[in-house]
Amino acid sequence: MKIGFIGTGVMGTGIVTNLLKHHEDVTVYNRTKAHAQPVLYQGAQWADSPASLAQDNDIVMTMVGFPKDVKEVYYGEQGIFQTAHAGQYLVDMTTSSPALDQKISQTAEKIGVHALDTPVSGGDIGAKNGQLTVMVGGKQTDLTALQPVFAEFSKSVHYFGPAGAGQNAKMANQITIAGTMTGMTEALVYAKAAGLDLGQVIATLQGGAAENFSMGSYGPRILKGDYTPGFFAKHFLKDLRIALDTADEMQLNLPATKQAKELYEALVDQQGLGNDGTQALIKLWWK
Repeated sequence: MKIGFIGTGVMGTGIVTNLLKHHEDVTVYNRTKAHAQPVLYQGAQWADSPASLAQDNDIVMTMVGFPKDVKEVYYGEQGIFQTAHAGQYLVDMTTSSPALDQKISQTAEKIGVHALDTPVSGGDIGAKNGQLTVMVGGKQTDLTALQPVFAEFSKSVHYFGPAGAGQNAKMANQITIAGTMTGMTEALVYAKAAGLDLGQVIATLQGGAAENFSMGSYGPRILKGDYTPGFFAKHFLKDLRIALDTADEMQLNLPATKQAKELYEALVDQQGLGNDGTQALIKLWWK
């Protein structure tokens, strides 16, 4: 099947690269064409709009920044639903609002289109190495049909239920990451103040009960002063806001996640560091 992919950022580029490595026929669209050049050089084709991309592909995957971008890509004047056709598969990989992906699924069903919400976890390294974890909402039969495609860029695929369920699973993931990112940051701040060797601290913690992805992936980057985004701080803040808004709808109070959101608001909104990676949270303590 021919695949269209919208959104060639850090994660999207890794996914498209793996699809191309498996000899898939891939066409891409991105708001800034220059950001698509790495995959165009590798053999991807270019579409001038989401609508033109959707017209000619069997599977359309989207991975953009914010829910407003998802809405524009699907429902805009040059959006996917302008040309989507029966039998097609729409796969939203953006970490987005569960309610929005439920709406996309309802719109798709009316015209005979299959829709899945499939946010991923694993960061830039997981995308590059084809080792992402995929969380799926939608019809299980649609997932079964696309399983071979997911296998080309992921290590595991987990089905959670109807439309929006994949997004809710990703929110649970982000709530967990919020805790590990703040925990890692404060651990390093504490260890530095105590005069400990930070490299040894990371190695020791990763060998015991405190082991976690944030420490293993981002701790070494912090020690090198590397704040390039494996995942943008501004996108993580977006995720935390979605998680807390959805929690409010379920009448849940998540105080630790609220605190993490406030810290990332200080980093992104007050210090203007949204284009740094999530590990830049430590800049609230270290200059």
